Amino acid sequence: MSSYGAVEPGTDLSVRARELRRVRDAVLGGLRPDARPRPVVARSWSRVMAIGLAPDGVNARDPLPTEEIERRRHVSALSLVVDELRRVLTTVADASLFLMVVCDADGIILWREGAARVRAQADRLGFVEGATWTEQCVGTNAIGTALAEAAPVQLFSAEHYEQQQHPWYCTAYPLHDPRTGDLLGVVDISGPAFTLHPALGSLVESAVRLAEASLWRHHQDGLERLRREAAPLEGSGPLLVVDEHGWVAHHVGLAARDRIEVPSADRPIAVPGLGLCVPERIAHGWLIRPSTSPVSVTARLAPDGVLDVTGGERSWRTTLTRRHVQILTHLAAAGPAGADAAALSVLMHGDTDHVVTARAEVSRLRRAVGALVVTGPYRLADGVRLEVVGEGS
Repeated sequence: MSSYGAVEPGTDLSVRARELRRVRDAVLGGLRPDARPRPVVARSWSRVMAIGLAPDGVNARDPLPTEEIERRRHVSALSLVVDELRRVLTTVADASLFLMVVCDADGIILWREGAARVRAQADRLGFVEGATWTEQCVGTNAIGTALAEAAPVQLFSAEHYEQQQHPWYCTAYPLHDPRTGDLLGVVDISGPAFTLHPALGSLVESAVRLAEASLWRHHQDGLERLRREAAPLEGSGPLLVVDEHGWVAHHVGLAARDRIEVPSADRPIAVPGLGLCVPERIAHGWLIRPSTSPVSVTARLAPDGVLDVTGGERSWRTTLTRRHVQILTHLAAAGPAGADAAALSVLMHGDTDHVVTARAEVSRLRRAVGALVVTGPYRLADGVRLEVVGEGS
């Protein structure tokens, strides 16, 4: 069974369903239940009750029009891997009586495939393409709760908030963009509650891991295409050629690095070793070269999270989240030795159990500040000085 599974192997599912109904009825009725719901379920029920959704009614799904579904499919990186997800999951869906459902980061169902009989049951539930399956819309469900918890979730029977979802199980696993760490959406398998098998959690997790690996291969293919396009620039450095997300495909005249700040045509960016550069658009990415001689970079961080970056005669500004302010100041304090993901997990959560989350947060921070932060270990780049307003500045 997966670590987030709803039932232990060998569980009598009909008995467990009755137990969960008694627990749910007690909690929603303001009474003390005989047994506590699982922590992930208790947190979700609390959020949903605070919203005021009807537990025994039908909450709005409001499916999007077909044109909007197609637009979302077209712009989503999930479209690159949905066929791979089909190969892993839908080949056994008919025999196992479940649906494969793929949602975007807004909780909107973009693809739904599987056993015909289960699709018909899902239609009656409003579990259809274009419908929004967040906690805010339909209460506690694996998709919406996985989005809210930023973690995989499996739910069984009356762990769902809406009574009409009790005949179902659902297993949802978030899928992230390996280039940025950003959440792309959620992959879910759902079916009749009493057909839940403990191995299903591992199945959907494996499918997501394969899809993320496939996305990384697409990323590497894109960088290789950029390298070929950059071949005529050989010997004209110093320069970098990067993709839309700042990943370096080619470098001339300076040490290799994996990533810089995401380029934008409307402002210069800071690149240690090059100073401040003005990005130039090329066919499938950006050409980055110095606008002046290389200079040191000073980043001035205000209490409200505004980061002013200067180097030479150019400057730029961005606003960081509170979490990213925390990470950046910690990395500055760590000095050249830097910090690893475990240390950042302790900083952010008080333990070493959130290493994956810490890495994702640093990835997002680097998307905001680019090469000001480098990896291996995480630290401020050489030549970058952070000044925190109010701390000796």
